[in-house]
Amino acid sequence: MGLFSRSQPKIKVENTKKDSYSGWIKCSHCFEMIHANELQDNLNCCPKCSYHYRLNVKQRMNLLLDDNSFIELFTNIMPKDPLKFVDSQKYSKRLKAAQEKTNSDEAIIVGVAFVNSKKVAIGIMDFSFMGGSMGSVVGEKITLLIEHATKKSLPLIIVSASGGARMQESILSLMQMAKTSAALTRLHKKRLPYISILTNPTTGGVTASFASLGDIIIAEPNALIAFAGPRVVEQTINQKLPDGAQKSEFLLEKGMIDLIVKRDELKKKISFFVDFLMHNPKDITSEKMPKRLKQLLKVAASKKTDEHIAVKANKKNEQKNQS
Repeated sequence: MGLFSRSQPKIKVENTKKDSYSGWIKCSHCFEMIHANELQDNLNCCPKCSYHYRLNVKQRMNLLLDDNSFIELFTNIMPKDPLKFVDSQKYSKRLKAAQEKTNSDEAIIVGVAFVNSKKVAIGIMDFSFMGGSMGSVVGEKITLLIEHATKKSLPLIIVSASGGARMQESILSLMQMAKTSAALTRLHKKRLPYISILTNPTTGGVTASFASLGDIIIAEPNALIAFAGPRVVEQTINQKLPDGAQKSEFLLEKGMIDLIVKRDELKKKISFFVDFLMHNPKDITSEKMPKRLKQLLKVAASKKTDEHIAVKANKKNEQKNQS
């Protein structure tokens, strides 16, 4: 009888308490052990190194919006497979699997809501839906949201988390870059503010279009923000990228974004910017905008309270009206 043809004794393995899930996980950034409950209580940020893990749409809503204030818009638009695209499997099957996984129709949810009692038009991308890729429905919903904000004179907020344009829709996805950008031009002409929030990751056609066109661009710490990923760039130019390149801290240093805000401070900062820009619409399109924006960001990064800032801004407006 050959060695490998012998029947092997079957060893029965019994699950013990130690084998079961204990709730402890290892941080992928600092490799420290943290408990899942502790991570959840800390807004999905590692309590050891403050690494920001991804949030789903519901978690993002709970973080940024007032309770029960969100009303979803344009729910009748559904994705289809006009090109009958097939790679390792049919695009239609990928869509169905993503919808079942996320319980969402597409990679973005748009609507109106309140942020500290201030009404806004908001779109939140979901990276867990096919990598947050932008197809024709995502682009259409963003465009309709921008047009709704323009018509109703609402400030616009878009939270980006995307791998870029959806390759299964080819040119139909690429044209969304131009469509969303054109809609933002019309919003800008009406002097309404657009705050773009970049989370990890924001790449590809999303970065190259609406995500980079905000009047104020905010990023979460250590977020990957790029057109092509670091591996693709290194293989193309045959050079090693600098440490931290394409991270939000690197982009802030180079002037590509306006500020980095930790997750627990994000709602407060958005509320401040919405309040300031809606009461000072001329500043958005004035020639002095870069200087004013720099002053504004400096104030926002300070430890002053929203109440103190609002009182000071109101006094300045009263003085201007009197003069």
